[in-house]
Formats: sequence, structure tokens, C-alpha cells
Amino acid sequence: MDSQAVRSAMVRRLQAQGVSHPAVLAAMGAVERHRFVDTALAGQAYEDTSLPIGLAQTISKPSVVARMVELICQGRSERLGRVLEIGTGCGYQAAVLSHVSREVYTIERLRGLHEKARENLRPFRLSNVHLLFGDGMLGFAQGAPYAAIIAAAGGEDIPAAWVEQLAVGGRLVAPAHTVAGRQNLVVIDKTAAGVQHTVLEAVHFVPLKSGVA
Repeated sequence: MDSQAVRSAMVRRLQAQGVSHPAVLAAMGAVERHRFVDTALAGQAYEDTSLPIGLAQTISKPSVVARMVELICQGRSERLGRVLEIGTGCGYQAAVLSHVSREVYTIERLRGLHEKARENLRPFRLSNVHLLFGDGMLGFAQGAPYAAIIAAAGGEDIPAAWVEQLAVGGRLVAPAHTVAGRQNLVVIDKTAAGVQHTVLEAVHFVPLKSGVA
């Protein structure tokens, strides 16, 4: 597989779907997604589909990763500061985030996946990515405040700890259940005047859970 060629084709599809931020497109083109899935699934790595990564979890579709990362980068041409990712999974999105931010703290509640992400990310030598094992619903107060927070699991509501740990001027992007009972992408912008919620398109993410396992 010529991974550079298939990644370039994936980036062109993302552009056709409306992703336009240059840094996000460059990051999606740089990170080798096939290295984050089982060898048997490597041939599907650049298709716009979520794939199983074990422990009933999935790696998000490239279009969803690009969409969420573009939302936190919106209106900024320079790198983001410190970013918190809730739900490391296999480590793919953390690798993408490492290209658009100065520092990434990423937290995973399932030890098996935390170890798998460490293994997957090791060859990339990303000195700005910090892997944490713990309860993502609590965020990571020691690294706060964050320029952006991004979550790969959806709950009934956005945990208060995340909003507290977001910097003024920062943005949080996460799936959450709306009044209608559907799961939608929610954007929270924290300003000096308060917190602004925006509900975007319907999405389908694994459930947000507390505790570790």
C-alpha cells in the first residue's frame, strides 16, 4: 500500500466534504492512520469509516476527526496552545492534534487502550503528547487551563469539570445528548462574558463513562 497516495486521496475527499483549514488538512495528510488499526484492517484505514480497536471501542471516521479538529482550530492560523483530549482510544486523534497544537494531554479510562495508544504512538516520537490513564470525566486539572478540549465519547451532558478547565477564549467540542434524546456535536465557547453553547449535526459516538477499567 502506498500510504502517502491513499492519504492524499483521503485529504481530497475531506476537502470535497468541506474541510478547509490548511493545518488540519496537513495533519490529516501527515498521520498514518493504518498504523493505528489492526493489520487485518489496514486496507480500510483510509476509507471514511470507523473501525474496531478492541474493548468495544472504535477509531472515529477520518471525516469526524477532521471536522472536530477543524472546529477547535476555527479562526486561528497559528498553533493552538495546550489541548486536552478525552478518550485517547488507539492514539490516532492525539497524533493529529500534535500537529495543530503545542501540547496535547490525552486521557483514557481503559488501561488496555491506554497501553495500545502508547505502543502505537511510540514510533512517532511525539514529544508534545502526554498520555494519561484516568477518568476522563474529571478532565485533567493539573494541565488546565486548556486552549481547547475535544472528546471522543458522548454523555447526557458536558461534565462541569471540562468547562472549568477550559481557558477564557477556549473552545470545547464534544458529542452530547440533546433534549430530543439524540447525540449531537456540541461546541462550547468560553468568553469573559460567559459560556456559549452551539448544537451542530447529529453524530454517533461510544458512551462517555466514569471510572477506570
